[in-house]
Amino acid sequence: MSAADHPAPAHEIRERFGFWKRSYAMLVKEFIQLKRDRVSFAMIVMLPVMQLLLFGYAINTTPHHLPSAVLLQEDSDLARSVLKALENTAYFRFIYEVHDVDDFDNLLKSGKVLFGVEIPRGFERAVRRGDRPALLVAADATDPVAASAALGSLGMVVQTALAHDLYIGNPPEMPFEIRAHARYNPAASSSLNIVPGLVGTILTMTMLIFTALSVTREVERGTMESLLSMPIKPVEVMFGKIVPYVLVGFLQAFLIIGIGVGLFGVPLLGNLFLLALLSTLFIATNLSIGYTISTVVQNQLQAMQMAMMFFLPSILLSGFMFPFAGMPVWAQYLGECLPLTHYLRIVRAIMLKGATMQNLRFDALALAILMLVAMTIAVTRFRRTLD
Repeated sequence: MSAADHPAPAHEIRERFGFWKRSYAMLVKEFIQLKRDRVSFAMIVMLPVMQLLLFGYAINTTPHHLPSAVLLQEDSDLARSVLKALENTAYFRFIYEVHDVDDFDNLLKSGKVLFGVEIPRGFERAVRRGDRPALLVAADATDPVAASAALGSLGMVVQTALAHDLYIGNPPEMPFEIRAHARYNPAASSSLNIVPGLVGTILTMTMLIFTALSVTREVERGTMESLLSMPIKPVEVMFGKIVPYVLVGFLQAFLIIGIGVGLFGVPLLGNLFLLALLSTLFIATNLSIGYTISTVVQNQLQAMQMAMMFFLPSILLSGFMFPFAGMPVWAQYLGECLPLTHYLRIVRAIMLKGATMQNLRFDALALAILMLVAMTIAVTRFRRTLD
């Protein structure tokens, strides 16, 4: 009789059944714990759904119908035909018509438009006399991806415009030319776009996580109860938690901007004090949001998950990775609710365009409103924990 024919000892059989029994019990326990941890379970479901929706519907690497302005110094049939030909390329959408050069420049500096078309006075008369006048198309090239495709479409605009007004078919010599001027980043260097954007992206990630973890850490260690027993108000607790990280954020911003200017050649054309002031506002806004997260979650794992839940749409819908103007309208509305969207416009405008507070007042006001809303929610929820 071989060894294979001998039945297994009873203790081995019990051990095998015991292994599967204990493993099954552990499996059931983990499912029960996951069911109770509703925040983590929501993250498991929401993160892939959010990624799919954002990448599938909101992200567009070849943007169309980009906001544009026209400096119309002459209202003629040919001028209107040129504007219509530009719109027919599907890259330009004229939302502003100005008659002053300063207004034209301010629209580009503030980021309200990505393109500006200047039609000079006496344009049609010069064309008919054969003087070959120039029509200027100024592009905000701080985002090379958004500007390059539109600028590349200008070659057919002349023929399209002239086919309706002056010629039938292709004329042997074009009676005017289009001069494209890529402002603020004429070399289309990606580092001039990425490095300023990294300031806001890194600050968003670190400020959210640091603040959310600092409060939940107090709760998990039991030191929050001792803190609450002291004669201190919720606003004072919040202020004491936020201020140290404002200094940390300042240090991070200084390092990134310094390295960007020193190693990557990113210019700093604007006022450094204005950049520091608005960076402080942005840091405080993110810290307030991080503090709000800490009042919602119950542990550090949930705090990290919720911070990443906020950070993901921030980098995708703010214009850091993909052109903001190329997203659908609903995604742009969501992006306007994110602090990073406004700060990216601010830091790029100050560093690359030399923008002033007058050009940035809308984005500065939006950051202030977002900060006040986040602070109000955070203090209100923190008071409820005291009751």
